Amino acid sequence: MNTSGKAPRVGAVKQITSHANPIVKEIKGLIAQRKHRTQSGLFVAEGLKLATDALEAGWDVRYLALGPEARENPIAQQAAASAKARGALILEVNTAILSAMTRKDNPQMVVGVYEQKTVSLSNIDPNSAATWVALDRVRDPGNLGTVIRTIDAVGASGVVLVGDCTDPFAVETVRATMGSLFHVPIIKTAKDAFLDFAKKWPGPVVGTHLEGSVDYRTADYAEPVLLLMGNEQQGLDASMTRVCKTLIRIPQVGQADSLNLAVATGITLYEIRRNHLEL
Repeated sequence: MNTSGKAPRVGAVKQITSHANPIVKEIKGLIAQRKHRTQSGLFVAEGLKLATDALEAGWDVRYLALGPEARENPIAQQAAASAKARGALILEVNTAILSAMTRKDNPQMVVGVYEQKTVSLSNIDPNSAATWVALDRVRDPGNLGTVIRTIDAVGASGVVLVGDCTDPFAVETVRATMGSLFHVPIIKTAKDAFLDFAKKWPGPVVGTHLEGSVDYRTADYAEPVLLLMGNEQQGLDASMTRVCKTLIRIPQVGQADSLNLAVATGITLYEIRRNHLEL
């Protein structure tokens, strides 16, 4: 039963052979321009695995473009049937059109366009949360995608993007998540709102910092944990640092002055997970 108040979309199949087709141009714009993704509320995910992950997770699909190989692939055909049943427009295209859409010489056989999905900061119930990760001005889409994938792997609750962060729905980010985007709640919020939220957090608020005085292996990780990770170049800013109850450090023995953001997040998340499994 449709309870949203909107008329359900009716799925269909359409063949596209022209590079000038408006849908081809729309998909190219979604890949190339954050502004277009923001205004439309749509994003692109490339590949059959991501298409099946999105459908299994219940995300709304607008278009599913199938290249020649996909039309001979039973898994791709099953995904297309499922997407069509949910109201998607199935696009049958040739390899040249797929290349034009994605600006790649060797495109994936399936390209999907999905509706963005985020949750509000107010939807977090700290008393039922396990571990949330907050990223302060993360800039690199590969880092963000890897962090989302790691959050999924360790069973953490979700990610909060604080301030001016890279787009979680950019095609590079989506690719780096390897499908975890469809399983990890994402929150985007302004810094002031996050700081007010963090001050009321009932459990440990932990931040990684080069000047942290607590070894990450000995910190208090009693649930619920709010883990703050800083910008790739600048780390946590002063206001984010002040809201932390504990500043941790990851010991290093070589000559590197810092760890990659995604690596440091992964190390810390697995320590938090190990700590919880021992309780």
